[in-house]
Amino acid sequence: MLIPRTAIFARRGEEYLLIKGAATKRLWAGKYNGVGGHVERGEDVFSSARRELIEETGLTADLWLCGTVIVDVGETGICLFVFCGENVQGEIKPSGEGSVEWVGMDSISRLPMVEDLPVLLAKIHSMKRGDPPFAARSYYDENDKLTVVFG
Repeated sequence: MLIPRTAIFARRGEEYLLIKGAATKRLWAGKYNGVGGHVERGEDVFSSARRELIEETGLTADLWLCGTVIVDVGETGICLFVFCGENVQGEIKPSGEGSVEWVGMDSISRLPMVEDLPVLLAKIHSMKRGDPPFAARSYYDENDKLTVVFG
C-alpha cells in the first residue's frame, strides 16, 4: 500500500525554498526538506501541492510535475509526487511545520537535511519545465544506507 504525498521545490535562480522542520516534528525536526504533505481525499496531486505550498509558506507558484518517487519504508510506503515551482509570488508567512527560507544550491551540502534531499535537488536542478517527469524509487539497503534509483 502507498500513501500519496507531495513535495514542492520552489526555485528562484540557484535558490530553492526549503523548510527546516520545527523542533516538535516527529520525523525530521531541525532538518531541511521540501515543502509538502498528504494528498487529501477529493484532491488531485496538483491541488494538493498548491494547497500545501500556500499553507506552509503563504506563497503561490507556477507548479509543474518533475517526477514521482516510490519510497519503500516497509509495509506502507509513500508515493511522492515531486513538483517544481517557478514565478513565486507572495510573502513568506510562518507555519507550525517549521521555518521557510531560500537556500542556494551551493549551501545544500552544509545543512542538516533529510537523507534524499541532495539527490532530489540535484535531479530537479538539472531539469527545466517541459522535460519528461522522472520515476524513482528510494529504499534502505542491507547496510541501512538510503539508495535512490532513477528509472
